[in-house]
Amino acid sequence: MAAARYAVFFVPPPDSAIYRFGASALGYDSYSGTQIASPAGEDLMPAQWRELTAEPGRYGFHGTLKAPFRLRDPLAEDELIAHFAKFASSHQAPAPLAVAIDLLDNFAALVPSAPVPTLCRLADSCVREFDHFRQPMTDTERKRRLTQPLTTRQAAYLDRWGYPHVFEDFRFHMTLTGRIPPDRTLAVLQFLQTALKRQAVDCEVAVRCIALLRQSEPTAQFRIIREALLAHDPGPVWEA
Repeated sequence: MAAARYAVFFVPPPDSAIYRFGASALGYDSYSGTQIASPAGEDLMPAQWRELTAEPGRYGFHGTLKAPFRLRDPLAEDELIAHFAKFASSHQAPAPLAVAIDLLDNFAALVPSAPVPTLCRLADSCVREFDHFRQPMTDTERKRRLTQPLTTRQAAYLDRWGYPHVFEDFRFHMTLTGRIPPDRTLAVLQFLQTALKRQAVDCEVAVRCIALLRQSEPTAQFRIIREALLAHDPGPVWEA
């Protein structure tokens, strides 16, 4: 059986309006591991929406901090969990950020309205400090990544860190769809904007916690197995 994959993400609290909005858009709740009814609009039928969100729906609503990886032998999940907790307790929560729906590489996402250097520094630390847990890419995985248009620097990051969009090329985002056909872009963006307003979503995001997720097999969806507070935030902690 293929080894499990793990990832470090920011996932908004399960009871927040922004999480309910994002999870419903993707049709999946990574806290409970359950499916959510797909939304539909005047020009968007549920089956079309499920197709549009099938790929990002495997990951749940999130912002990537450390991209998915398999554990390096002979490391074990409990060692990763222990390091995850230690990492969170020793890193400051970044400044709150305002987000807005935008088109990013032909998919819809919530992206920061202005640069957030403290969040970028947190992501940089995640990339570096969890890397000794990462099993190197297979040749097949590397070839698949290289089918995307990458800069020379991104290709070098791929080989060194297992993911091309890190450090200078990191752009925080919380994905809402897969790649949108050009003739559907306007309808999809208008539908999401309307849903955002209808659900009265507060678009200021406080990154107080980070989440560790596991994908048990390649066809499975990622599920949160631990959440940990970042430093100097006394709120509740969710655990599987």
